[in-house]
Amino acid sequence: MTGLVIIGASYAGVQAALTAREAGYSQPITIVCDEEWLPYQRPPLSKDFLLGRISEQNLILRDETFFEGKQINLVLGERATLLDLRARQITLAGNNALKFEKLLFATGSRARRIAVEGADFDGIFYLRSVTDAIDLKAGLANAAEIVIVGGGFIGLEVAASAAKLGKKVTVVEASSRLLERAVSSVLSTFLLDTHLRAGVDVMLDETVASFKGNDRKVSAVVLGNGAVVHADLVLVGIGGVANDEIARSAGLRCTNGIVVDAHGQCETSDIFAAGDCANHFNRFCESWVRLESVQNAQDQAKAAGLAIAGARAPYENVPRFWSDQYDVKLQIVGLAGRYDRQAVRGSVDDGRFSVFYYRQGRLVAVDSVNRPGEQMAARRLIAAGISPAPEQAADPSFDLKSLVTAGDKAGA
Repeated sequence: MTGLVIIGASYAGVQAALTAREAGYSQPITIVCDEEWLPYQRPPLSKDFLLGRISEQNLILRDETFFEGKQINLVLGERATLLDLRARQITLAGNNALKFEKLLFATGSRARRIAVEGADFDGIFYLRSVTDAIDLKAGLANAAEIVIVGGGFIGLEVAASAAKLGKKVTVVEASSRLLERAVSSVLSTFLLDTHLRAGVDVMLDETVASFKGNDRKVSAVVLGNGAVVHADLVLVGIGGVANDEIARSAGLRCTNGIVVDAHGQCETSDIFAAGDCANHFNRFCESWVRLESVQNAQDQAKAAGLAIAGARAPYENVPRFWSDQYDVKLQIVGLAGRYDRQAVRGSVDDGRFSVFYYRQGRLVAVDSVNRPGEQMAARRLIAAGISPAPEQAADPSFDLKSLVTAGDKAGA
């Protein structure tokens, strides 16, 4: 089989296939995935799925009939192991080979493993796939005391879910505050207070030295300061690593992911990458980044799919992220990075506010807590390069949408 072969069946892989097909790519399209599951949603895994609000079947993005109608062939339960650029083929774990005209990596990322004594004990979980979530959900049902290693998005979302399930939850974070690399101290403090009010114990500036166990089942976490925290179950959420080994072994340029241009294309002709595994130059943060978000996966895959079909439109969308914890809906647009000024709009005490981040007078990102209207306005402002003054952003009576409207009229 020739045509387009896509390695990976999550958001990026599926979106690239659909975009290429809809843009007129008429050759065969094959998606290869090492999971047995049909393509599924991942954000609910740490929230609604753990809480029993949705089932495995509710996670499915599209059924077999849909893909058949689009003439997209799914090869499930098969792991790609080798890329031969000269022969234009990939080899699967079962030694079957697939020829391709064009190839797209949508291999995503995997959970970073913790390297301490006892890290291989039973009862220590990671969360990336639906299989991980099924195992974690079963473990939570039989556990009373939970330790979350890592105060990032996944760790905090699972902490919130576990607390809702009535578990005793402890979060261990090596940094001085939660989400230190992603948000300002204002938002970190708000999230800390939110978790503390829910009964979660949060330990900052603490590292994990080792795990204790009984019969190779985790029973406690030993911290760097010597303290011991009892645990029936541990979730490790300390970041992700790009799945770029096949590309790297084949000689493709990889630096914290597979390096691509604005069209998702590698330096090698007709080889593409999109989503968590891809590293691209983002003009909104003025640097090379590898983003792990649904929005990035889909938008970058659209650009790659168009390029595959011969209809080129660069990926220039403003990055977006979101997180649900308790009754907190956190939405982020842009990449704050090296911000030098911030403005807070709304009431932190009431749990409805936004933080506007500036770099050299330019609005670069906005974090919103339960303020969806401001988040929508911020997306349009950042995309258009329009920056309200920090004083305007901090003034709840100032109409941000008026700047958006003025910008639309100016560009008409």
